[in-house]
Amino acid sequence: MTRIRCCSYLLIAGLGYMSCVERGTYSYETGTDWPVYGGNKAGNRYSPLNQINTSNVDQLEVAWMFNAAEEPEPGKQPRALQIQCQPIVVNGILYGTTPALKLFALDAGSGELLWKFEPPESRIHVSRGVAYWERGNDKRILYTVGPSLYAIDAISGERVASFGEQGVVNLYAGIGDGLEKEVAGLSINATSPGVIHEDIYIVGSAVSESGNAAPGHVRAFDVNTGELRWVFHTIPHPGEAGYDTWPDSAYQKIGGANSWAGMVLDEKRGMVYFGTGSPASDFYGGDRKGSNLFANCVVALHAETGKLAWHYQTIHHDLWDRDISCQPNLVTVNHQGKKVDAVAQATKDGVLYLLDRDKGTPLFPVEERAVPTNGLPGEYPYPTQKFPLKPQPFSRQAFTEADITDISPESHAYIKEQYLKYHSDHKFSLPNTAGTLLFGYSGGAEWGGNAADPEGVLYVNANDDPWILQMIDTVALNKETALLSRGNALYAINCASCHGGDRKGNGLEFPSLADVGNRMSAAQLKQVVTAGTGRMPSFQHLTEDDRDAIVDYLLNPRAIATPSAGNQQSGGQQASKPPSFGFKPLYVKKVWERLTDQDGYPGVKPPWGTLNAIDLNTGEYRWRVPLGEFPELTAKGVPITGTESYGGPIVTAGGLLFIAATRDERIRAFDKKTGNLLWEYQLPAGGFATPITYEVAGKQYVVIAAGGARGAKLGGNYVAFALK
Repeated sequence: MTRIRCCSYLLIAGLGYMSCVERGTYSYETGTDWPVYGGNKAGNRYSPLNQINTSNVDQLEVAWMFNAAEEPEPGKQPRALQIQCQPIVVNGILYGTTPALKLFALDAGSGELLWKFEPPESRIHVSRGVAYWERGNDKRILYTVGPSLYAIDAISGERVASFGEQGVVNLYAGIGDGLEKEVAGLSINATSPGVIHEDIYIVGSAVSESGNAAPGHVRAFDVNTGELRWVFHTIPHPGEAGYDTWPDSAYQKIGGANSWAGMVLDEKRGMVYFGTGSPASDFYGGDRKGSNLFANCVVALHAETGKLAWHYQTIHHDLWDRDISCQPNLVTVNHQGKKVDAVAQATKDGVLYLLDRDKGTPLFPVEERAVPTNGLPGEYPYPTQKFPLKPQPFSRQAFTEADITDISPESHAYIKEQYLKYHSDHKFSLPNTAGTLLFGYSGGAEWGGNAADPEGVLYVNANDDPWILQMIDTVALNKETALLSRGNALYAINCASCHGGDRKGNGLEFPSLADVGNRMSAAQLKQVVTAGTGRMPSFQHLTEDDRDAIVDYLLNPRAIATPSAGNQQSGGQQASKPPSFGFKPLYVKKVWERLTDQDGYPGVKPPWGTLNAIDLNTGEYRWRVPLGEFPELTAKGVPITGTESYGGPIVTAGGLLFIAATRDERIRAFDKKTGNLLWEYQLPAGGFATPITYEVAGKQYVVIAAGGARGAKLGGNYVAFALK
């Protein structure tokens, strides 16, 4: 842990920091602070500040920058780490994380470093925020690194020794429930922070999406001691609600159904609300016949006990990886002449559910319709799915010939050839071995979350990205890999569906591994394969020898190796012990990649990314505009297309909507009433995070983490803006 002396803060032995921390309790109402992930516990990313407003936003300039990036290993390029953190501000101190998951505290007015905590373990995954708690003089930051939940003193940056084991709690706690040994080696971390209700910290998790996924149970820990307070089984145990929506004893081998995107809290009701992801494994569900509660659900729990209040399932028996991908928003709307407290949940497949906060019933009509059921052998597709009638979807639902890109005749011809290869006539077209085109993997809505103002207007940034999905049965896969070297075969089975057989990835979710030896040492690469990173799960279910073989292959792909007899029989899996928890699905993805034209642009007509204002009182759109651009296309006369976006908006009483998130690496301010662009700034790297705003010493600031990557250049700066 590093302590820094600066002009505003001074650490003197026995005295502690003398600063604005002593001013008193942090405030949600005044907007002075941004004390919670999402701005407030309702997740509304709203600020009542109006010093920066529609009349002067064009005068914003950089107030300070903080470089959070770590130095690379000598002789190596920096690893492709990202900052997706939405920091918090409490009593004039900004708390955030570095790309390497170190926790830091800054003077929020100057950007000067106060302290930095370095966890003993080295992990590679994104951190989207931290949580703050205080009781009197006891002030703590809770944040996660891999499967470790830390409690750090918010003033000193030291571990809180009374919490767990010397300041850390193991996030495997409460996952096993009698299966502790079986789940011990599976991938578990928490990319989004939990919520705090009084003295209880409630948190979800990120797990693998394949057959070896850990259960996604939601847990609550005592903030004072770290003791496990309760567990909500998202894959129900015998005697629990929802158990009959799975095969018997499914909880003993099936994982997923996890809450990875963040939670919100209604303190008055004492209720916590969250969405859950799909069950394992993605794209094939032959081992999990049924509707699979509580996967793909909006869930309401009593925060004190973890007891279920209600649930609302958005996708039955998910076969498309349509997780609920962002925090809900707690809103109050005018509905049929009455004020109604509601939960607004945007989804990855581009629809919005507005649910009564006490009952979980939809306020606008939702139809349950018959859908295709011609699934893969051994599959049990659910016969119906939900279709909200209002609001209308904010991203495309199915790929038709009319959607083929028109940015140039060459692009149109290129994509039409691809289109004719694949079946894509329905939103719920089922995965198959011939291939299909789907929307709803990289949004619709994504993890950055949505903003809601007190008028009941929800602001959603959306992606329109088509993907190609092609499945292969594992017997055929084993035959294809039988003559490969062991490392190549293991790569083909475990990695190629994302990074490609040519190891080139897609430059975004799935980075190129073709030159990975120039960026990582063997030890660093092995750490990634073992622990996972970003959307990539850990591969701890493989033996160490298997992981070493994959690393050797990636570093030396042209090395000549003779397959062993065992490898020829099993496609490289001979050395891999079967998981003690989980299963090997009969079908896995062979191709899973974006549909892009010959130049790498999305294969559909623009817009490819939008910003939307939806009036939740009426269910109607107030406006919709493209978000982001490709300057080279604009220069050719192509109307602004929008780009994919990762990170969300915030909205202020100054009439402004701030958002970065786009591929063109800019942060923008829009008029919240009209969607007109009022200001933009070219960041030093992509701001794939959600901004914040707060006030220090009478001055309003806007801060964004410009962490870069996602196929573009690396960053590492937190950038603060204020008026001249």
